[in-house]
Amino acid sequence: MITEFDKQLLNLIQKELPLTRRPFALLADKLNSDETTVIERLKLLKKQGLIRRLGAFFDSEKLGYVGTLVGLEVKADLIHHVAEAINSYQGVTHNYEREGSLNLWFTLLTPSLAMQDEILAMIRNLDGVVRLINLPPTQKFKVNVQFSLS
Repeated sequence: MITEFDKQLLNLIQKELPLTRRPFALLADKLNSDETTVIERLKLLKKQGLIRRLGAFFDSEKLGYVGTLVGLEVKADLIHHVAEAINSYQGVTHNYEREGSLNLWFTLLTPSLAMQDEILAMIRNLDGVVRLINLPPTQKFKVNVQFSLS
């Protein structure tokens, strides 16, 4: 069960996680609590599935990475095999099945365009892949979603 404290903690942690040696101690101060309570509540909320992950978002482009969105047409009986193969690549950040002729989509981040081309060539040659379209970004849109819990 989510408590009023949990709601305040989740509201706060969505907006800021201080970059210090003990960020949870600072959050605890803002919540008139203690570091142990904050850490234990976050562990519980994660265990309950209310928090999927805690982590930083990096600007991959500024770090020199190149990204792309890829759509695949995959034979239905091999889609799970292809999805597993795609997931084996470290730079795959999303991979999901959709309805339609392009029935498998994923995003890929690589340290170079050459590596991206190499990976896409290997994926294009997987059994079951009928067609691959590569949709590199032409403009960046970043959405910052925060959920206010009250």
